[in-house]
Amino acid sequence: MAVALKVTGDDECGWAVLRVVGELDLMTSPTLRQRVHDVVAEGRHSLVVDLSGVYFCDSSGVGVLIAARRLIRACQGRLRIVLPADDGAEAAHVNRVLGALGVRRLFTVYPDVASAVEEEPDPLSA
Repeated sequence: MAVALKVTGDDECGWAVLRVVGELDLMTSPTLRQRVHDVVAEGRHSLVVDLSGVYFCDSSGVGVLIAARRLIRACQGRLRIVLPADDGAEAAHVNRVLGALGVRRLFTVYPDVASAVEEEPDPLSA
């Protein structure tokens, strides 16, 4: 059974928003990596990656997120991640994976897209 990853994009309040749905793993993570590169190639350096529809993420998916952070920082841009609180939501798994690997602190995390695009800009976390 093939599991698909769906990545859709739009603009909200001057931010490029990539909404990710499905499993983010070795087979599907190149799709997200390419979409991030496409956004940056278009000259858009303020990016929100909405992971609220991701119900599984392995180290390949985490690697794509870290690479996206590095790319956006190189462009002096801003990256924000959307992860719902750990309350049974699908993306709670991603939140736990990032926390367990000790990389969650690398990202500026918001509970929803609306809050991610409305808050005042701030630099990326360390």
